[in-house]
Amino acid sequence: MHRSAPRLTRILACAAVPVMLVVAGCSSFSDSDSKKDSGSGSSSSATLQGGPKPEAVEPVKYAKLPEPCKSISTKTIAKLVPETKAKAGTAGKSSDTTTRGNCSWNGLDDNGIKGSQYRWLDVSFLRYESEQSLGVSGKKRAEDNYAKEVAGAKATEGAKNVRTSPAGGVGETATSIGYELRKTGEDFTYATIVTRVDNVVITLTYNGTGYAGAKSPSAADLLEGAVAAAKEAVASVSTANK
Repeated sequence: MHRSAPRLTRILACAAVPVMLVVAGCSSFSDSDSKKDSGSGSSSSATLQGGPKPEAVEPVKYAKLPEPCKSISTKTIAKLVPETKAKAGTAGKSSDTTTRGNCSWNGLDDNGIKGSQYRWLDVSFLRYESEQSLGVSGKKRAEDNYAKEVAGAKATEGAKNVRTSPAGGVGETATSIGYELRKTGEDFTYATIVTRVDNVVITLTYNGTGYAGAKSPSAADLLEGAVAAAKEAVASVSTANK
């Protein structure tokens, strides 16, 4: 009996070792997980609280717009819109003239029994600021909206024979959109130029028709006039920011 007691003690001690190891292992694993969870929580908390700051975006090239009614010369207006009603142009209303503005001219050249020629010219400017909080530059915003302006011109309600082509030499990038549109009982021919210069988008539309038997203007003549006027509008942006 006295000999078997020590032996029994040794057996019980050995049997307890694996249990202790398992418990120790579980304890170690639990501590490790706890630390990992704690670290993950801290990282998530930091992201939610502040997160990575957006990269700084480049400042805009053009800080202001020209006066729309002075963006095209009086000489060009006289040529494109004979017998202009308001030679100084009619300015559109704008709640913020630093970001948007437009002006239009129209006139009817009455030639009696030989018929009359009607012309209408409109130019609009849209300027985009950089959005620091979104990490988007004014130039990128202008690029996106340039595409929307082109799409809008192409989708003009009632337009027929819509045709588009690049307008070389006008701004940094430009598209011409030509089409025919019937209104007030007459067939009008349209030439629209959408162009972009850095963070500014310019849309210029020139259209006309003939009355009392007079021939309507050709699409080529209207496009030529629209391109000439658009170049002046582009130049006016640089002049306004000198």
